[in-house]
Amino acid sequence: MIGSSTALATMVMLVALALLALTVDSSAGQVASYQLTTCPGKTTCSQCIQTTNCRWCKKPNFTQPRCHGQIEKYCPEEYTVDPSNEFRLLLGRELTKATKRVGALDGQSERESYYSSSHYQSSSSSHSFQQSSSSSSYESESAAGSIVQISPQSVSLKLRLNEVYRLNVNYAQAEDYPVDLYYLMDLSKSMEDDKTILSTLGAHLASEMRKITNNFKLGFGSFVDKVLMPYVSTVPKNLREPCPSCVAPYGYHNLMPLSTDANLFSQEVQRANVSGNLDAPEGGFDAIMQAIVCREQIGWREKARRLLLFSTDAGFHYAGDGKLGGVITPNDGDCHLDHNGRYTHSTTQDYPSISQINLKVKQNAINVIFAVTQEELSVYEKLSRLVEGSSAAKLSNDSSNIVDLVRDQYDKISSSVEMKDNRTDNVIDVKYYSRCRNTSSQLQQTNRCEGLKVGDVVTFEAHITLLQCPSDPRDWHQVLQIYPVGINESLTVNIEMLCSCDCEQPADPEYREKASECSNAGTYKCGICECDGNYHGQHCECSATDSLLEPGMVDACRMSNSSDECSGRGQCVCGVCVCERRPNPDEVIEGRYCECDNFSCDRPGGLLCSGPDHGRCVCGQCECRDGWTGPACDCRASNETCMPPDGGELCSGHGECECGTCRCSVDADGRYTGRYCEKCPTCSGRCNEFKHCVQCQQYQTGPLANADDCATNCTLFVPVPVEKVVIDEQRNDNKCTFYDEDDCRFEFSYNDSDQDKVVVMAQEQRECPPKVFMLGIALAVIAAVVLIGMAVLLLWKVLTSIHDRREFARFEKERMMAKWDTGENPIYKQATTTFKNPTYAGK
Repeated sequence: MIGSSTALATMVMLVALALLALTVDSSAGQVASYQLTTCPGKTTCSQCIQTTNCRWCKKPNFTQPRCHGQIEKYCPEEYTVDPSNEFRLLLGRELTKATKRVGALDGQSERESYYSSSHYQSSSSSHSFQQSSSSSSYESESAAGSIVQISPQSVSLKLRLNEVYRLNVNYAQAEDYPVDLYYLMDLSKSMEDDKTILSTLGAHLASEMRKITNNFKLGFGSFVDKVLMPYVSTVPKNLREPCPSCVAPYGYHNLMPLSTDANLFSQEVQRANVSGNLDAPEGGFDAIMQAIVCREQIGWREKARRLLLFSTDAGFHYAGDGKLGGVITPNDGDCHLDHNGRYTHSTTQDYPSISQINLKVKQNAINVIFAVTQEELSVYEKLSRLVEGSSAAKLSNDSSNIVDLVRDQYDKISSSVEMKDNRTDNVIDVKYYSRCRNTSSQLQQTNRCEGLKVGDVVTFEAHITLLQCPSDPRDWHQVLQIYPVGINESLTVNIEMLCSCDCEQPADPEYREKASECSNAGTYKCGICECDGNYHGQHCECSATDSLLEPGMVDACRMSNSSDECSGRGQCVCGVCVCERRPNPDEVIEGRYCECDNFSCDRPGGLLCSGPDHGRCVCGQCECRDGWTGPACDCRASNETCMPPDGGELCSGHGECECGTCRCSVDADGRYTGRYCEKCPTCSGRCNEFKHCVQCQQYQTGPLANADDCATNCTLFVPVPVEKVVIDEQRNDNKCTFYDEDDCRFEFSYNDSDQDKVVVMAQEQRECPPKVFMLGIALAVIAAVVLIGMAVLLLWKVLTSIHDRREFARFEKERMMAKWDTGENPIYKQATTTFKNPTYAGK
């Protein structure tokens, strides 16, 4: 029995091992089939290594496909061409900081190295730092004699197409780092009071900056505008004195190069006279350009944080405005200052453009601070978004806050770091990741870290990817500069693109022109023949000028008996498919049977494979880059974008993650919405659950108004009274609104993201409708009716009395004017005669 049991167990084990072997073989076959499709008929070594996961076999007389994903199984290692990313350190000085010596009398400082990156070990995807005393590229900071804030400083990379290389870039703000501050001031008439205030603040400004660094320099320059109409009045009298106590107008004047003498700064500001112009905008761009590019005249130091403080109360002229004064020559971006520090090309060159200013700011690593009045602040805030490393701040009307402004802006600039690079095309892609100061957190895709202090070391992980090989081999060597904005230090990355094989170069020992292996009609390289002119074939044995084909030649151009000759996209010449050429040179038909192309893939949104950042078209199928998947590379490979930022289930448990986006579901409670399906406008949530407890605890109303009932049933929370309920979307607050039995409206919000605690914010007072006094309303209505009736009667009586008086007056007037009762009959004679005695005297 024991023997039979052992035999049975052995048999079961053998069957299991057989099944496992079949499973492994099946999986290997699937992998091989997948990689076979990703290496589709590449006929040259350079085409092969430009395809992901493909290797080339350069073994002579090799009968298997030379480009394959698992070529190591049937090609010896010494003949396999499979280049990978390669890293080499050229210069890696240590990050340093300056520590003041205790009790030092000479003001000198000693250098303290606190981070070492002396040697790098290359790998295909990342590199690590290792100590090596034999590293020739290491240079100590003390030997360099300068402060180092970015490490390493120079590296060399060999990049293969679509393979990501992760390069660590370290940054640390050095203590006591030199600072150059150049004050560029608008000295038009409206800034006269600002100049007076500034002349008294020079020493204070210097003392405040020396609290930050002992190595501080201060300079001063002024500007007005171009001495042309319509910018300034060209009347001879106004050219001499445009305003009372004003000097002649000018473009830009460097009054004081950078110096450590704060008293000299105050004197120069006090001696500077204001001038005048006509239009509102000033010629500040001319002054900014000259202050940036005239490095020797201004005195900008090579190793210093350079601050250009631009102060004005007006707008600015920019490129094109010079046409108003007849100036059409574009600004050349060069220095044009005479020996007195005056701008000589003000009337011959146009104002610089914003892009020119931005370019020079980046090239010279200068932080521009626009200190402007409240009226112009919004304009200069928009300008600061277009100029790298610049900021805008509010200047008081008399510039009395300039010291606080400079200190605050410097703190803002120095406490943050932003990594950028100089790439301008789609050949190389660089993405930045960092944990910033929180070393325990996960890497986040960002090129900016804030809240830094002196001595904080921040590591950025630069993911560098070669997206495509330029058509011109001269462009296969490029230099990439990675730099922190506003710091005159950078990491130089010398990139060599692995777009061709070493065996394709004439320096290779096996490289032979007019080789016998190629019938003396081609070049033998990488184990194959590259035929000259009109010759074709595996050994260049066929000529395209031959009119006849040998039997079986046409069949050699078919993938199968049922397929078309050269897939219908080429001609069979001497048994070799010559593929058609597309009108667009970037579109290529290739493969042994012209079965592959790089343009027939899906185009969502009109972009091939969703764009070069997502993938590329290989043999009619999209080959996705890291982080993307799907037939058209339009879906994110990870579900991280579907995870709520505060943690929790995928899509908050109310949806599915498709292509990196939550597709919310609909259930019995309602329809969920939001980026993470965290909202449900049609769901009641827990509002009804909390309603009665909020009523009894906050308003002493509702079914639980009794104190005992309320205390017994409401133990989960105590509402916090607020004047107005405001919800916070980021905290996922929920808002509830109800009307109670008194027809009063009340609101409250709750947050139950913490499973152990529910936070409820309730409206302090209910919004109840006012009580209605019905008897008063009835009496008021009756009184109103009576009063209105009496008022109508009184009005009628007044109107009738007025009417009667008017009629009677008109009657009296007509009667007085009547004359018929005074008329006399001319033929009428009275019956009596009156005689008067003339002698009668009335006695």
